[in-house]
Amino acid sequence: MTETTKPVANSQVEMIEIVFPNDANPLGNIFGGRVMQLIDIVGSISAMRHCRNAVVTASMDRLDFVSPAYVGEILILQASVNFVARTSMEVGVKVTAENPLTGERRHTGSAYVTYVSIDKSGHPVPVPAILPESEDEKRRYGEAERRRNHRLKERALK
Repeated sequence: MTETTKPVANSQVEMIEIVFPNDANPLGNIFGGRVMQLIDIVGSISAMRHCRNAVVTASMDRLDFVSPAYVGEILILQASVNFVARTSMEVGVKVTAENPLTGERRHTGSAYVTYVSIDKSGHPVPVPAILPESEDEKRRYGEAERRRNHRLKERALK
């Protein structure tokens, strides 16, 4: 590993939130937009930890809501950098809801968010390479690389 290569572990972030009534719709489910906001916050922290620079959100490639989270539940958001290009990074975010009384947890959502590292003038700057070490990190790296290639092909068609 060189000084310009960092392990995935350096970018890992876990954020905890409680779902309050003002976060929810009349059914008591957290608003999807609120979940998106939390995903963007934890994702940007992960990206900044990796590049040690300011970042901006370039895209939210995919967001899947698997099950609802309800008022009174605890949201656990886990993020880490999956893949790095020259100035951009894909961050994977997993959202889990926990019942604080029973400890039961369930997966509620996942997202892939791309961030671009910027300087003080707002111009993109190169970021360190990522070193996937575990089999899971290597799998996520390969999947993220395929998603990036697909995005680039789609962009070329526009």
